[in-house]
Amino acid sequence: MKSPSRTLEVAGVEVSGDHWIGGRRVASAERFHDVSPIDESVLGTISRGTPAEADAAVQAAHDAFPTWAATPPAERARLLHRVADLVEERVEQLAIVETTDNGALLRSHLRGVMPRVAHNFRFFADYLVNDLHHPDFETRGHANHVSWDPSGPAVLITPWNAPLMLATWKVAPALAAGCTVVLKPAEWSPLTASLLADITAEAGLPAGVFNVVQGYGEDVGDALTGHPLVSRISFTGSVPTARLIARSAAANLTPCSFELGGKSPMIVFADSDLESAVAHAVEQYDNAGQVCLAGVRLLVEESIRDEFVERFVARAAGLRQGDPRDLTTDIGPNVSREHVERIDGFVQRAIADGARAVIGGGPNTDLGGLYYRPTLFVDAPAGSEILTQEVFGPVLTLQTFATEDEAVAMANGTEFGLAGVLFTGDPDRAERVGARLVAGTLWVNCFFVRDLRAPFGGSRHSGVGREGGTWSFDFYCDVKNTCTNQDRWTVDR
Repeated sequence: MKSPSRTLEVAGVEVSGDHWIGGRRVASAERFHDVSPIDESVLGTISRGTPAEADAAVQAAHDAFPTWAATPPAERARLLHRVADLVEERVEQLAIVETTDNGALLRSHLRGVMPRVAHNFRFFADYLVNDLHHPDFETRGHANHVSWDPSGPAVLITPWNAPLMLATWKVAPALAAGCTVVLKPAEWSPLTASLLADITAEAGLPAGVFNVVQGYGEDVGDALTGHPLVSRISFTGSVPTARLIARSAAANLTPCSFELGGKSPMIVFADSDLESAVAHAVEQYDNAGQVCLAGVRLLVEESIRDEFVERFVARAAGLRQGDPRDLTTDIGPNVSREHVERIDGFVQRAIADGARAVIGGGPNTDLGGLYYRPTLFVDAPAGSEILTQEVFGPVLTLQTFATEDEAVAMANGTEFGLAGVLFTGDPDRAERVGARLVAGTLWVNCFFVRDLRAPFGGSRHSGVGREGGTWSFDFYCDVKNTCTNQDRWTVDR
């Protein structure tokens, strides 16, 4: 029998299905199918990593670390800018491959996501050389100097909903800081990570500086996160998986950064710009609801409830659901059959609990198995699952409040604290209410605006640590203070 091809052809783009370890492609004996959520077709087979490949990747990163850490910051920055150049040259290829692989909208990939991937590399390259200040200060005649020393190999485990952009939010600062990297992409969307490996090689990154291990968490997860040579672990994904990683990392006291689930509120006061608020509320269906930051709990002041719902339903009715490769599509498929069944389980239990679906409430069977109709629930009982647990699909809920205190209590009424969205025409109210909300990021009269200089992360069960700007370098480096008694020099300089 002919062995399966190790190279996939996706929308005319050749993509390796093997790992990238120590500057070369490495195959596994076992492979798994990569399935497109657009039509559930098999794109090809992917090497299924084992502890052996995980160990090889960490060892390669460990061996490459001393030279990469000693590379002058300006040279590291130059190489990362070259990576960004190559990403920009291949935006169309990266976009169509990722759309085919995970079902997100092609127009979003072309216009925003892939350009942002390049920006991630440029930002952290420039931040390293221009903005990461090494402060000097004096204490009782002693000179103090703060430095950021790269910590070592970093294991980065990334999700499937925005594979390349979320990966590069981690890869770019880790490489800029002087760490070497082992990237473990989600098994549902591994292809653009493989293309990134090719790009880093063409850009001139030395062998072992960037490595990719593919496969399932249960096969390679413990081997990566429990490896004694790993210095940092950064993970974006679910709370249960973060708990497993934390237990594995604890054996070596390896520092972890977690960006986890969300059940974010969107609070709309009667004094807000209602049309803008409704438009942003419907925007929460972006990426078929597979956005951890989404304001999926609409909390609307009682006096505008009926008008808000009427406007929301009218605007949502205009959304076009279909093939994400069509540039006129607004909502594509969810990532897998397993995930659609999970979403539908939440919906059916909500209906059984007494919630009422104003729109949606089930799969869009006209399009195929992985397309779920945008859904809005009202009248869900307080404290019910649909109001407190993350669905991660195109499912929103709407509740009403009468007072600021009630709005804040409802907004904070989950175990999560990733983000919040607040609409009001009163700046004093925005400051007053915003100060009481539990959220790593709060948007006021806007949504999903992110500057990489700002901290990003979650509170409560939504995460540990922050990414962005200096916060990223703080995590990937050992921050050191050198205190010197300058009166004790015996050699003139």
